[in-house]
Amino acid sequence: MAKNPNPPVVSGFLNLYKPVGITSMDALRQVKRITGQRQKVGHGGTMDPLARGVLPVCFGQATRLMDHVVGGVKRYRMDITLGTSTTTYDAEGEVVKTGDYEGLTEETVAEHLRPWVGVVQQTPPMYSAVKVDGQRLYKLARAGVEVEREARPVEIHSITIVKFGLPTLTVDVECGGGTYMRSLAHDLGESLGCGAHVSDLERQLCAGFTSDESATLEQLEEAVNGPDGWQQFLFPVDWVLRGLKSITLGKQAEEALRHGQAVTPDRPQLDAGYLEEYRAYNSDGVFLALVRYDRPSNAWQPVKVLQTESPSPYAPASV
Repeated sequence: MAKNPNPPVVSGFLNLYKPVGITSMDALRQVKRITGQRQKVGHGGTMDPLARGVLPVCFGQATRLMDHVVGGVKRYRMDITLGTSTTTYDAEGEVVKTGDYEGLTEETVAEHLRPWVGVVQQTPPMYSAVKVDGQRLYKLARAGVEVEREARPVEIHSITIVKFGLPTLTVDVECGGGTYMRSLAHDLGESLGCGAHVSDLERQLCAGFTSDESATLEQLEEAVNGPDGWQQFLFPVDWVLRGLKSITLGKQAEEALRHGQAVTPDRPQLDAGYLEEYRAYNSDGVFLALVRYDRPSNAWQPVKVLQTESPSPYAPASV
């Protein structure tokens, strides 16, 4: 069956399992080709070609909630090889330093990892997509140019050693957005004095999306001509917001909200926290908007109004 050259625009999230060897943008291009969706499609978090695992893809109205994905909690499983530092901080770069790792114990390595837990200052690697004076660092690095990079704060919630066997150890890292695993491995090597680089990396969690529930490009391709289509892998737009509280609005309030107007509830929302965001639905369970309660005016202020049509399984009545 031939693909529809102009398929209807869809909205939702795809939990894609990115394979090793391609960039996030390469993966996104393949998703666009397979699904036929060309407009309003983006990914929620850049991954190195070396890395595999969860790459959330946003379609349609879901692109407006991409910040909830990019800034969400992430979990990685990483193999760190001690004794060798490379230009790229991973196995694909040229070796720039070697060191003696013999005699290191798991306790010693754990002690050197401990300072990296919490809000820490991390310097992006030269081989990264960060821009300096309008140019991507990796383009400068490929041209043999190295520039000063400003350290920036990132939050690492936990680092757990799950396997220890010299020269390679495996760690699980849970962190916030913007954290570079390659920099963490490199910095560990510098701290130990022997050098280190990433030899394997899998993103197992990103903003609630897990590798266990992800779909591969091959599965997506196979599903296109199947009875349920590739859309069977889509998560609803409000899936990434399901941890927030929710409200249901009547017809008049729905109409006002759809026009970007504030909505006054029947009574003050005493349980709403300061600047707390809520999911808003109509009486049919259709997700309408992300709203914030303004206590002084006793009104739900629209933060993001979305255009969705189908009832959501995460509407209040179904929770």
